[in-house]
Amino acid sequence: MDFDLPADDHPARLAVREWIAANPDPTGKDMAEAGYVVPHWPQPYGLEANPIEQIVIDDELDKAGVRRPSNAIGIGWAAPTILLAGTQEQQDRYLPKIFSGEEIWSQLFSETEAGSDLANLATTAVRDGDEYIVNGSKIWSSGAHHSQFGILIARTDPDQPKHKGISYFICPMDTPGLSMSPIVDMTTAHSFNQVFFDDMRLPASLRVGEEGDGWRLAKVTLSNERVSLSSSGSLWGVGPSAEQLLDQVRENGGIDDPSLRDVAAKLHIDAELLRLNRLRSLSATLNGKTPGPEASILKIMADEHGQKVMSLAKALAGTSGMLAGSGPVGSLPDAMSGGPTENNLDGLNGFDEVDPIWHYGYLFHPALTLGGGTFAVQRNIVAEHVLGLPREINAEQGMTWSEARRPGVL
Repeated sequence: MDFDLPADDHPARLAVREWIAANPDPTGKDMAEAGYVVPHWPQPYGLEANPIEQIVIDDELDKAGVRRPSNAIGIGWAAPTILLAGTQEQQDRYLPKIFSGEEIWSQLFSETEAGSDLANLATTAVRDGDEYIVNGSKIWSSGAHHSQFGILIARTDPDQPKHKGISYFICPMDTPGLSMSPIVDMTTAHSFNQVFFDDMRLPASLRVGEEGDGWRLAKVTLSNERVSLSSSGSLWGVGPSAEQLLDQVRENGGIDDPSLRDVAAKLHIDAELLRLNRLRSLSATLNGKTPGPEASILKIMADEHGQKVMSLAKALAGTSGMLAGSGPVGSLPDAMSGGPTENNLDGLNGFDEVDPIWHYGYLFHPALTLGGGTFAVQRNIVAEHVLGLPREINAEQGMTWSEARRPGVL
């Protein structure tokens, strides 16, 4: 694969520049109608752009400072599933406003008792005529308090095996019987929620796909989620990247400590490996391939990489790193010392009420290997679907993993 970007006079570049010149301050609706939110999608939503054209469009929009609407769960996770299995009516109703950012979406998947085994969910949806009556609760629902809709999976047939009796729904967040409680994490941000369903009635027309096909559709959503969470920003694809951190280091005179220099060098190498792997994944996705186990590999790498970015940033701050609002360059030559820095990439975290991004990121970074599928779940997926190892030896044979690893067992 050629990793060099196309030339400056590439036709796709010229087309984007012409559009930006005519639309210097585009709205989300403008971008959606032009096909620039999901250019690789088929018309009328996208431009059927090939992988090279997609990269060129992204590059030109970035250079012009034009940002796509902020609706990550809607654009990245809900929309592909609705396109795959939704009715024409569902696609016509929901996709345009997802892409324009007019309607924000959240994810209603995780449950407190299910742990890492999502298919063990207990929320039920019982058919009653043309409606489903939903009871149960979901947790870690990012941005649910700002959302108009959620993607919901619930058990519609308790007599089926756990993976077979699940269905997938579109859930309006203002439906009677739905309530939520905020979860404020150690960063002081209210980003998560617990959502409760008490005899909530959902029209059957809001089911996506066939009844009982929800687990297959949930896996489509989760695969797209893991690709999205593995983009260059160190906090699940958002916030500062390793390159931004290293740029600050270079601008402030470099690093004297040899051990920290070694960490920074390894961070650069890891970032480059991730960038190349993301391009490979992007190429496969834009050629119409649904993300598979490679999405788990990317997420494993990206999560641990993000933790290393934030750990190095805090280490570079030295003793001032113990202060709220501190940034990575506080202890470097010619920079402030003994207090918070002013170069913290404020606002990238999206939470106005919390401290600047580096301090916020360090407090948040332990969650990177848990959200969107834990590090253990991702390794199980890779072990089973890439390496061909047997499933859940401890459960199937009544032994622990340490016992299973004894000589002669595996």
